[in-house]
Order: sequence, then structure tokens, then C-alpha cells
Amino acid sequence: MKYHTPKTFVKIIKNTIDNILYFCYTNNMKTAVSLPDNIFLEAEETAQNMGITRSALYCNALIEYIKKNNRKYITQKLNEVYNDDYYKEFEPISEAGLESIRELTKNDTW
Repeated sequence: MKYHTPKTFVKIIKNTIDNILYFCYTNNMKTAVSLPDNIFLEAEETAQNMGITRSALYCNALIEYIKKNNRKYITQKLNEVYNDDYYKEFEPISEAGLESIRELTKNDTW
């Protein structure tokens, strides 16, 4: 078993307390929100059914809402869907369509 000097022990305790305080006061913001009673009761029941805290339910709901409605996330999702691979899939069809148009309009006088 490793023994610490009183000075080292105090330093370890201070670092542990600092880490706990840092976690509590910077990673978790406490806030008050006013909700209609029926929404609060539904949220309470949902959290219980899911086996999570009310805070976790609200946090998850806000994350999903922000992702769904924030333009940055919408653009990111669209970019993921319409990446280069998406366009490569339709390239042969596009080329065939272009060739058909050229063939159909080769004798047109504009």
C-alpha cells in the first residue's frame, strides 16, 4: 500500500475537490424552466418509463431539437446524404440522358 505525506495527501484531496467542483459547475448548467402542468406530468412519466432522470430527458430532448432545427446540423446531414458517392451512382444515367438529348436535337436549328 502506498502512503502519502500530509502535503501530498492535501494536494490529492484538493485536486479531487477541484475536479468535482469543475464537473458540477461547468459541465452541468442548472436552469429553471416554466412548463404547463400537463407537459410536466407527461415528461415525468416518460422519464420514469425510460428509467432516466427528468434532467436527462430534458437534455436529450433539447439535443434532438437543436439537431433537427439548427441550420448547421441540417446542412451537415444534407452533405452526408448528397456526397460524391450519391452523384456517382446517377452519373451513367445522367450521361445517357445527355447523349439522348444530343441525339434528339442534332438537327435542330436554333
